[in-house]
Amino acid sequence: MTNQIKIAVIGVGRWGVHLLRNFLTHPQVDVVAVVDPHPERLAAIKQQFNLDDNVVLTTQWEDLKQVPGLTGVAIATPATTHYALIKDALQHGYHVLAEKPLTLDPAECRELCYLAEQHHLILMVDHTYLFHPAVEQGKTVVQAGKLGDLRYGYATRTHLGPVRQDVDALWDLAIHDIAIFNAWLGQIPVKVQATGTVWLQGGKEQREMREQGKMREPINIYSPLSPSSSSSPSSSSSQGLADLVWLTLTYPDNFQAYIHLCWLNPDKQRRLGIVGSLGSLIFDEMSQSSPLTLLHGKFEQQGNQFIPVNQKQVVLELEPGEPLGRVCSCFVVSVLNNIPSEVSSGWVGTELVEILAALTASLKQGGQPVFVNDSQGAKVTNDR
Repeated sequence: MTNQIKIAVIGVGRWGVHLLRNFLTHPQVDVVAVVDPHPERLAAIKQQFNLDDNVVLTTQWEDLKQVPGLTGVAIATPATTHYALIKDALQHGYHVLAEKPLTLDPAECRELCYLAEQHHLILMVDHTYLFHPAVEQGKTVVQAGKLGDLRYGYATRTHLGPVRQDVDALWDLAIHDIAIFNAWLGQIPVKVQATGTVWLQGGKEQREMREQGKMREPINIYSPLSPSSSSSPSSSSSQGLADLVWLTLTYPDNFQAYIHLCWLNPDKQRRLGIVGSLGSLIFDEMSQSSPLTLLHGKFEQQGNQFIPVNQKQVVLELEPGEPLGRVCSCFVVSVLNNIPSEVSSGWVGTELVEILAALTASLKQGGQPVFVNDSQGAKVTNDR
């Protein structure tokens, strides 16, 4: 068995350049090609990383098929291109590491997972947070029962941009916090709800009304759309792209997590917590000194009063290491041993896309609860 693999990086934009950087420094990887539709980017990364002249730099995906001995590809292109690229790569015998989300359609995700299994190839999704030392440590704390009986979870992910024009704030931001909650709880939601508000990019009808001076208020996505049941992120474009989204995830044991997402809030937050009967666990990515904190504390009843006791704060130490570097190393190990990643396989990525599709269906239905069903996609339920 060889201990060296040949990799091509597809897309070297904002995130792809970091994938390239990590693979170039990995001792078991030989980066043999880079593909990007913008020649100026290829010229820039050649100079930035002092790439050898033997590294193929091309604007055409098809050129990779002429590269001898190519083992795998890392795809960091827009999500709308993932399905076709990943399918073609798998059919040509390449292992695949894909940027999240795997695709924008649960059925396409499942098809790609089965295709990878059929060809005995690795399909892995770059859900970077699942490799973050704080998330790994947090999972250990939660599943060891240190929080007592789990009561609820919450997360906030806000910033002033970047504002996407292809998907809403739900598809842009939610996948990170959902992945963390799933990992910490060891479960996936069975039911979800979503409501949203549009300020910046309304649908065609709203844009026309604004241009005519007939609309100045934000658009609350509370009323159902047409009978269309599509749960694609682009299917909500008639109502515009939600800038603010509120989510509720309900897990099999009735644990609920509440998530606040917004890309037009100057108050940048990346904070997630789980509250239990014995304390709370907080992952605050913006805190340099204490990104993962365990807050002990519970109530002791004295007569008809509830008195806080056993209160203390413990900053948990984390192992060093760049999360994306861990992603790349995991992919290399999976390819060399031909064993799918338990942390972020294609099937894990599929679960997350199924949840996002169900949330989109709920958003379109004005916040109605929607069951997450693995075999049939998202179903709207009438219970409130």
